[in-house]
Order: sequence, then C-alpha cells, then structure tokens
Amino acid sequence: MIRPAGDQALLIEFEQKVDPSISLQIMALERWLINHVQSGISDYVPGYSTLFIAYDPLVFLYDDLVQKVEQGLREVLQHPVPGQGKKLWVPVCYGEHGEEFGPDLRDVANHCGLTVQEVIELHTAPDYFVHFTGFLPNFPFLGGMSEKIATPRLPKPRQQVPGGSVAIAGEQTGFYPLSSPGGWRLIGKIPVLLYDLRRTDPFLFQPGDHIRFYRITLQEYRELEELDRKEPFQFRVEAESVEVNGGVRQ
Repeated sequence: MIRPAGDQALLIEFEQKVDPSISLQIMALERWLINHVQSGISDYVPGYSTLFIAYDPLVFLYDDLVQKVEQGLREVLQHPVPGQGKKLWVPVCYGEHGEEFGPDLRDVANHCGLTVQEVIELHTAPDYFVHFTGFLPNFPFLGGMSEKIATPRLPKPRQQVPGGSVAIAGEQTGFYPLSSPGGWRLIGKIPVLLYDLRRTDPFLFQPGDHIRFYRITLQEYRELEELDRKEPFQFRVEAESVEVNGGVRQ
C-alpha cells in the first residue's frame, strides 16, 4: 500500500510483521530509489514494515513519485533480495555483577518467571537481525529476541541512560550507543564505545547486519574498558550472505 503522508511525503506499507525478509525488501527498495532517482527525494525513514519518503513537490508530483515507487517495487519483488550484512560479536557485562551494569535485570527475570541466569542465557542465544537504526546514532532495533524474556518498557522513562546500556522493551532488544533519556529495561552494559568518532566510519552497525551478544565477567569489562580508552576496540566480525523473500501489502 502506498499512501500520502502529508503534502511532501508518502508512506509505503509492506506486510505488517517484524521479519528480516520484509526489512530486506525495504532496504532493497530504498537502494533502488537512490540509484534511480537522482533528485527530488530528501529523506528515507525505514521502519519494521514501512518506508517513509520525504520529497520536494516542486520536483515530483505525488502521482509521478508513486509510479516510480511502483516500478521499483516490481523490480525488487521479482527477485530474491540478497542480504550482504556482517555479523558482529558484542561483549556484555550483565546486571548479575551489580546495578551499575543492568539495574532492571532482576525485574525482567521476575516479570518473566525466570532466574537471572536464564534471562542472560536466553538473551545471548540468538543472532539478532538489525532491522533499522535510529533514535540515537547507531541505535539498532534488533529482531530475534526470545518471547520468554519480553518485558514492557518502564512506566516512567529514566532521565539519563548510560551509553553502552543493553536493554529490552517489549519483544525488542537493543543498546544505547550514547547517554540519553530512555524507558527501556536495562539488563547489561557494553564496555566499549559504540559510536566512536575515532574510527573512519563511526557507524559500526548497519541495517541488514547481525549482532551476537556474548557474556563477559566484571574483570573482562574493566580490562576492555581500559583498552578502549587507548584505541578503538576491534570487534569480531564475520561476513554473511543470505537470500530471503518478502512481500508488500497491496
């Protein structure tokens, strides 16, 4: 479905579910439009099952842009969409080592009827898919978390969440690259910078990537934290390539 979103934007609605295949279709359409529309589009904002496009009405009439989008959809949906992301391993010190690292971990365990150790084991088990990033620079919205540890947001957001905090909100998980207000449940902490201006590209994670959390001890946290102060941490990275199909809701 393609519909107006004000007088200078349109919204494309894909099949309404959280699924890597849908996200890859959205990414593919965005890439197609970037390659085939040289001017007139000012911004693309992907969601789990939507793509918002802001455009200049002095360059594009709405109906003309819709025709271009429909052409892109036909070409994208005719073929499997290759995912060429990477897999990054991210170290996490969980709240079992104190509230400094995850003040909400025990609340998550109690809410889910699990032990703290079971929450950690379930959280470190999946390869999480990066559906999109936003809210903060390099804040990844991750899919693939076990429903067994799904927990509602805090009733009242914190005024300040430390950068590096790993968190849960509903059936989502992610982490705060920078300090920020936030209402997600904090269960762990990453000892290294996640938005690092010392790097050639400070954006470590991209839509289509996978992230795997691995558990570290308090001593390992302190050691990695100290090493990262001297030079950027070298994440373990693996190349990945998959093919999936998805659909747009007509």
